[in-house]
Amino acid sequence: MRRLGALGLAALTVLAGTGSGSAVPAAPVEPVAGAAGIGDPYFPRDGNGGYDVTHYEVHVRMALREGLLTGRTHLTATATEDLSSFQLDLVLPTDRVLVDGVPARFTRPDRHEVRVVPPRPIAAGDRFRVRVDYHGRPGGASYAGERPWVGNTREVVTMGEPHIAPWWFPANDHPRDKASFDVHVRVPRGREAVANGRLVGRDTGRRWTSWHWRSRQPMAPYLAFFAAGDFRFERGRTGGTPYVLAVSQRLTAAQQRNALALMRRTPRVLAWLERRLGDYPFDSAGGLTTSLHPGFALENQTRPTYPYVGGPGQDWIVAHELAHQWFGDSVSVSGWRDIWLNEGLASWLDMMWDDYRGFASPQDWLLASRESRDDDAPFWDLPIADPGRTRLFDDAVYVRGAMTVQALRHRIGGDAFGALLRRWVTERRHGTGSTEDFTALAAEVSGQDLTGFFDAWLRAPERPAATVDNGLG
Repeated sequence: MRRLGALGLAALTVLAGTGSGSAVPAAPVEPVAGAAGIGDPYFPRDGNGGYDVTHYEVHVRMALREGLLTGRTHLTATATEDLSSFQLDLVLPTDRVLVDGVPARFTRPDRHEVRVVPPRPIAAGDRFRVRVDYHGRPGGASYAGERPWVGNTREVVTMGEPHIAPWWFPANDHPRDKASFDVHVRVPRGREAVANGRLVGRDTGRRWTSWHWRSRQPMAPYLAFFAAGDFRFERGRTGGTPYVLAVSQRLTAAQQRNALALMRRTPRVLAWLERRLGDYPFDSAGGLTTSLHPGFALENQTRPTYPYVGGPGQDWIVAHELAHQWFGDSVSVSGWRDIWLNEGLASWLDMMWDDYRGFASPQDWLLASRESRDDDAPFWDLPIADPGRTRLFDDAVYVRGAMTVQALRHRIGGDAFGALLRRWVTERRHGTGSTEDFTALAAEVSGQDLTGFFDAWLRAPERPAATVDNGLG
């Protein structure tokens, strides 16, 4: 992002000390209610415990003029513990829930949660399928002060971080639980719908057109998106990867030309990133420019979404969102406090793409960025390794994060740094990683004790000293 089945048999145990060698059944494990959160301290209600989603099949009908969304989502999941109930994240009114085709009882503990009681307990290791029917007006839905829905009567785009999924489909809404997706979007005939991945089907009826997009690689729920409205498409290939660009026809003709010219930089930027990071991690690419005004661009997996920002002279933003395809999308945060890993690395790469922002070298950029902020500047107050939920997207997370990355490169050397980035995106491909994971790998790859370095850059609420150890010498 850039701002602008039944339970199994009990195991047998042998009684000790009786000399009889007899065995008695152990007490069966009692099924439990799955936790209402996955364990992220910033957002305790995000995600859920007790299961892992492997696939979402989302069907939505978007009546643009009325702002009404009607949905039917099927989740395929595996229980990670014996479950008497489980929860889903959804803010829209729920009409019906089925588990393995059988109606299930459900309640709403709060606006964000749907608690489902299956007809019979689900045993750990069992695969199960949930269907949820729901409807509502997402534009009027809020939770915990958030209203992330972006849309009007002519166009909608579901882009938001850290939250957007519960506004249009029931989810295990945390980056730790990734899944593949099939997204079917019905829009009034004559309109278009765009989502992540590849377009695999389009059916037109008398009143509606249904667009079917598929994402085979695992994706965090907040990165799933759809846009509905009037869009102009452009298709191509970069290497062996097909891409789709889409631009809103609600923009002026000149703005459409500029937006397409900007997004046409995608193949060149991806090739540049692949030379530094290795193969692009997904089987499709592209971008979408909306006529709406979300105030930010977002790294939606395979197809970043952009507000209108101008023409190809703004291609640093394309570099930023495409860098996120490795840092943030393929390798996602373990917890939201680790957000600097996404934004710092993407910001460093967009700075590198943009020729160091006019400086002679990336190290000159780092030194100038440090010197331009006094010791007592508020910029230095934020420990970016744990910025807090209200400051996730603070300027320091981006800029100090990028400065940390460049300082690390200078400290450990270019070869070690390149190896670090490639190992990070290769070993954790389609997974997650934390600050602790990254700093441990940096120490391993470099063979250096980097404790003081990372404390100075990520944790200390002060300007790092201009020392060799801090990558500033």
